[in-house]
Amino acid sequence: MFDVDKWQEILSTIQKNRLRTFLTGFSVAWGIFMLIILLGAGKGIENGVLYSFRSSQVNSLWIFGGETNKNYKGLKAGRYIQLNNDDYKNVKSNNKHIKLISSRFQIPGNNIVSYGKEYGPFEIRTVYPDYLIIENIVMKDGRYINDLDIKDTRKVAVISTDVRKALFKDKNPIGEYVQANGFPIKVVGVFEDIDDWDNNRCIYIPVTTAQKLYGSRFIHMLSLTLNENATVQQSKDVEKDVRTIIGNNHTFDPNDERALNIGNALESFEQASQIIFGIKLFIWIIGVMTIIAGIVGISNIMMIVVKERTKEIGVRKAIGARPWSIIGLILQESIFITTLAGYIGLVLGIGLIELFNAKFPPVDFMRNPQVNINLAITATIILIIAGAIAGLFPASKAASIKPVEALRDE
Repeated sequence: MFDVDKWQEILSTIQKNRLRTFLTGFSVAWGIFMLIILLGAGKGIENGVLYSFRSSQVNSLWIFGGETNKNYKGLKAGRYIQLNNDDYKNVKSNNKHIKLISSRFQIPGNNIVSYGKEYGPFEIRTVYPDYLIIENIVMKDGRYINDLDIKDTRKVAVISTDVRKALFKDKNPIGEYVQANGFPIKVVGVFEDIDDWDNNRCIYIPVTTAQKLYGSRFIHMLSLTLNENATVQQSKDVEKDVRTIIGNNHTFDPNDERALNIGNALESFEQASQIIFGIKLFIWIIGVMTIIAGIVGISNIMMIVVKERTKEIGVRKAIGARPWSIIGLILQESIFITTLAGYIGLVLGIGLIELFNAKFPPVDFMRNPQVNINLAITATIILIIAGAIAGLFPASKAASIKPVEALRDE
């Protein structure tokens, strides 16, 4: 039941002891404020790390030809390994852990794509249908390259939204023909793939079509994804298998790591996840220590409160007040102060994070810092309860003193 007299007394006590009230509130507000800032920064760092993996599937491998570093079967080191169609076929058919795979043939020279009077230098990428998922490409209109395009070496292209804007303006490009290095190619789809690698300034055509036009069997890259729930160890096993398969095709030592350059996104993601875990653990340690410091501060200040009010407690007991009513009054005052201060710290922390998001653009290592509001409120409540419990013991001890002894206290 709401007791007006009791609250008037509490507010009067707070008014008389401003410094004590400020110190109690500041220890709580600062602890919550720092916890919110640390949690927000940790989430921002996590978002930044995860954002760097947005451009392709996390469980992907990217294989490029390299230069041999070891003599092998009478062949000297220093040979450049040029991948070809046999490498694609053999890798695809000889590993059960591979889910998707595509090769890419690099078209030589400056690539000019034109439509009517509009033209521009755009990258021409030659791929298989699986590349749509491997590269996390989003189709905006039409379709992507399919198996019939590959089989029949069709002259079709999927252009990016940037290419569409540059060449077609507001016109629908589906079904129209563009000139790619002088070859007429039909546009069958429009995609979007915006990241830091200018993937939205290119067009895709079937790899078999490009090889036929340029009379080549070579490829310049293999990209593949592993099965769902693949482990880092399985990805390294696939790496080893790929080196063995391609090594047999090109006669180089499978243990010669320089012969092939393999980017393992899953391994990189695992390393990044471990870094994120370490950062989170560090933040929680600092946050918990900050809260503990706040609890200790509340406990110390409440001991001072009880000491200051010992004589008052004696008077109350002398006129018939029960010990628990005295303890309850002191704790009610402390809980009121810590709750108000905790709320202020919570609001200031969240407000600063929102201000940071509004005023500063995202960067690679910090993107959209945010806080789980339920977690923040729970931490605030824990701090308030812990502080109240910490002050309960000195208050109980003071309330157990006999009235005569309490009145003699100086």
